[in-house]
Amino acid sequence: MIEQDLLRRFLFEELGVRGEWVKLTTSWQAAKLHQRGSEIVQQQLGQALAAVVMLSATVKFKGSMILQAQGDGDIKTLVAQATDQRKIRGLVRGKENIAAGPLESMFGQGRLVLTIESENGAPYQGIVPLQGNNLATVLQTYFEQSEQLKTRLWLFANATHAVGLLLQELPAQENYEADWEHIEILANTVTEQELFELDCEQLLYRLFNQEKVRLFDAEPVEFSCACSRPNIEKTLFAMGRTELEDILKERDIIEVNCEFCSEHYRFDKVDVENILSQKSTVPNSGTRH
Repeated sequence: MIEQDLLRRFLFEELGVRGEWVKLTTSWQAAKLHQRGSEIVQQQLGQALAAVVMLSATVKFKGSMILQAQGDGDIKTLVAQATDQRKIRGLVRGKENIAAGPLESMFGQGRLVLTIESENGAPYQGIVPLQGNNLATVLQTYFEQSEQLKTRLWLFANATHAVGLLLQELPAQENYEADWEHIEILANTVTEQELFELDCEQLLYRLFNQEKVRLFDAEPVEFSCACSRPNIEKTLFAMGRTELEDILKERDIIEVNCEFCSEHYRFDKVDVENILSQKSTVPNSGTRH
């Protein structure tokens, strides 16, 4: 059976290097179904989704990791999110037709922000400039600057699949430089076609058949949007009565579209009044009306 919509983690047992492999198929199709843009634009989203799945698996947390790229060029915004349960969603906004090229030519001047929103603590955020040939290059720079860990990524996306391979040195390992150089030389022979066509075990054997590699159980990945009517109601409540009433004077109905899944929500005057009155009566809410 062909592996798809899976994350696989692996470890070189005798070397100070770990890795991850991901292939998105059905989840990738579901995510891009709600996004517009040319094939070039869609490929950036696919690469970002493959990347954020792997990055979210490099740290232990309960919550979500968000990769966001913003610039002043043809692609304005790129967002990819993965939870600790491997639920993904993403969006991309920009011009319909753009030419392929280095990131600066597509995004202009911009930055990449990685945010971990943990359920058990304050958010963590890291920022690097959007400079380099591709998203993989930017993320490698992020790890070298922010985490002081040598990291290599390969990210590709086409009409059917979004795939990725990540290698990273383990901290505080003896002889790690020689280990890293050895594995990097072998990994640099990987091709885009191999990442699209080979399953994880096949790829690892092709690249590292002389090494002892421990492959961990597959972790399924699926598209899932966290939007819901209660969550939208919380957002509306936070806007305050004055702003909501001003909107209703103009339109009679407040309409909200989720940019990740295209779900459509409608709130009339009665709905808004219920939101404001119910929320204001929650004990210890800290809100007064």
